[in-house]
This record gives sequence, C-alpha cells and structure tokens, in this order.
Amino acid sequence: MQYNTQKEKLIMPEYGRNIQNMVDHCVKIEDKEERERCANTIIDVMGNMFPHLRDVNNFKHILWDHLAIMSDFKLDIEYPYEVIKKEELYSSPGRLEYSRPTMKYRHYGKILERLIDIAKKMEDGDKKEQLTKLILNQMKRSYIQWNKTIDDEKIYEDLRELSGGKLNLNSENYTIPEVKFTPSRTKLKNIKYQRRR
Repeated sequence: MQYNTQKEKLIMPEYGRNIQNMVDHCVKIEDKEERERCANTIIDVMGNMFPHLRDVNNFKHILWDHLAIMSDFKLDIEYPYEVIKKEELYSSPGRLEYSRPTMKYRHYGKILERLIDIAKKMEDGDKKEQLTKLILNQMKRSYIQWNKTIDDEKIYEDLRELSGGKLNLNSENYTIPEVKFTPSRTKLKNIKYQRRR
C-alpha cells in the first residue's frame, strides 16, 4: 500500500489527488479537441467542489487559472480567459510603499491632528468650542496611554501649538475631565503572571 506522503506532492491540495490525476491525464491527450473537452469537464467538476463560491466575481476565471497552475502550465488549449503566467505566479510582489505621516507629537496620532485642523478652520461659536473640548478630552486619553504622569497644562500648550494659536482654551475656562488609565491586555496578562509566581 502506498501512502499519500510517498506520492508526488500536490500542487493545489484543496482539489485533491483525483482532480490532479484528471489534469495529468488531460495534459497527455494528443487530440486538441479532445483535450479541450476534457479541460472543460475538469472545470465543471472543480466548480461543483466549491458551489458556495459561484457568486464570487470571476469564479470561472479563477478555476481556469487553477487548472493552468495544476498542469504546471503545460496544458495546450485555447483558454476562454487570459490565464496567469508562470512568471507572474512565482515572481515576488513589488515593494509596497507605506505612508510615513509627519506628526509633531506621535502619541496624539494623525487623526487627532486632522481634527485640530478642522476645528481651527471653523467659525467661532458653540460648535467650535464643543469640538475643541472633545479634542482636549481625547488628547488627555492619548497622553495618559504613553505618559505615567498627567499634566493638563502640557495638553493645553500642545493644543495651542498644534493649532497655531487658533484654539486657545486653558484651565481657567475649561477643566479637562479625569481619565482613568486602563492598562493594555498584555500588561494585564503580565501582572497576572507575576502574581502567580
């Protein structure tokens, strides 16, 4: 008895050894018309294996790509779709460029800086004041995540600096509510681990 581990490794194991055997047989067929009929039959069988994916866009195209891959690109037929090339399959992807946002204070984050830009462009009034207070509250929450000591004056000063002096609240006209520090899950796990020792 021969085990699967002793047999040739499958190119796409999700289709199983029987489909791979069909593909291998199809490659060896000499008559081109017969080979194309065989390929269409294999595609139908492959499609029936995953009926829940039939609603996916380009489902048939994906199956034809898989057939080409399983035949190691040796199946000589007229494909109904443009199939993937061997070079494209094994070539490494291009370098992905990540945006490196420039931030004055990284602990506040880029979104908070955008909010400050929105607030400083607003007309003076109740909405601008409410948004500024919400920004201060969030700045305090962000600040406490990175710094152990809370300094409200520093937060007011950072807001003035980030807004270019256009948002000017201070401790005399607004008190930032207290924020309770919640340690991250990793820190909580470390604390529990230390207690057990």
